[in-house]
Amino acid sequence: MRRRETIGLKSPAEIELMREAGRVVARCLDAVRTASAPGVTLKELDTVAHDVMNDHGAKPAFLDYHPRFAPSPYPGVICASVNDAVVHAIPGSYRLVDGDLVSIDIGAFVEGWCGDAAVSYVVGDADPGDLALIDATERALYAGIAAARKGNTLGDVGAAIAGVARPEGYGMLADHGGHGIGRAMHEQPHVPNEGKRGKGMKLVPGLVIAIEPMLHRGGEDDYRHDPDGWTLRTADGSRAAHVEHTVAITPDGPRILTEL
Repeated sequence: MRRRETIGLKSPAEIELMREAGRVVARCLDAVRTASAPGVTLKELDTVAHDVMNDHGAKPAFLDYHPRFAPSPYPGVICASVNDAVVHAIPGSYRLVDGDLVSIDIGAFVEGWCGDAAVSYVVGDADPGDLALIDATERALYAGIAAARKGNTLGDVGAAIAGVARPEGYGMLADHGGHGIGRAMHEQPHVPNEGKRGKGMKLVPGLVIAIEPMLHRGGEDDYRHDPDGWTLRTADGSRAAHVEHTVAITPDGPRILTEL
């Protein structure tokens, strides 16, 4: 009972409710990606996501979120990180241009349960190196998901992610990874993007986690903060990609809750 209270294991019925939140997040991501084109502002993409949430009775998870590290509440519905911005970038007046590498992160609550996911893509003509980066980040995500099985550990998940990223020479955002999720957007446990197989907390049915690799084309893992206190950028200015799914551990294997 103590473990259930600390980690927040979910019942099958609660996972179904989280699946509804996940569907809304997936619809938002799809709509934002479709709307992304040269000349469109990040704030306009924020409005697209908010409209989808309103249409489905969902509440934005990011808007007004104020963790201890942040100087002010988050002012957007989405995180819209472009090029060397890795995560947490505020959607403002920047207009997309051809070739931008865009990472969109969205969270939403439906009936008190949260879904959280992210995608990366290129607007218009793409640099082959950016496409390779996105492909590697997606493969790292699905390797992590495949490792998220009953009896495995969080170290297995991190090892699977890093096992894709590191051999291909990509850096990863230091000290950042995924998280537990449920009634709150961020719950225990922390889900590492790098780890040792067989180490860490054992995965059990009912655990729901957000798995989110953050890779970049430079070899360094360092980052810097923008003056807004939210945006994290690669220290070397290299382009970054970020992908994420909310995943439930079930007796039959991992179940992705944030797919259409």
